Amino acid sequence: MKIILASQSPRRRELLKLVTPEFEVIPSQLDESSVAVEPVDYYAERLARAKALEIAQKYPEDVVIGCDTVVLLAERILGKPKDREEAQEMLRFLSGRTHKVITGVSLMRGQRAVSFSQVTEVEFFNLTDREIDEYIATGEPFDKAGGYGIQGYGSLLVEEIRGDFFNVVGLPVARLKKELDVFMNIQ
Repeated sequence: MKIILASQSPRRRELLKLVTPEFEVIPSQLDESSVAVEPVDYYAERLARAKALEIAQKYPEDVVIGCDTVVLLAERILGKPKDREEAQEMLRFLSGRTHKVITGVSLMRGQRAVSFSQVTEVEFFNLTDREIDEYIATGEPFDKAGGYGIQGYGSLLVEEIRGDFFNVVGLPVARLKKELDVFMNIQ
């Protein structure tokens, strides 16, 4: 039995090494538009479950970990910005406000499945247009939910964080370790 990470995120790959040194990466090809958005608080968990299921059906003897992270503010889900204008709009929307970063995680093996969501609150400084443009010029916003990465230059936008830092990066490692230990020991 092996552990499979159903994600192509290089950040998740690095973080999963803190939980287990031995795993394979087989990214899900899920069409995320096929997953219902409502209720928004559980969207990341539903996506994680769908991604894990896609891979678990092909590898029923292995443990599959599906994940997804969303940024949520005022019932609006902020995905990855598709261009500079969308990144500017997202960062202006987040400026001076507190938002939720929700990572859904799903563990599957055969017919067994466990899913959970981890929530971290992140408060941004009030950002000037210049600060937003300088951040966008780093190139970081374009492959990250909400248009920022807290582990890089995006850390300069953050005034306060309440909760798990690694959850904001994309994988709540401490909670995953506990859930995975229980999951692996139930036969």
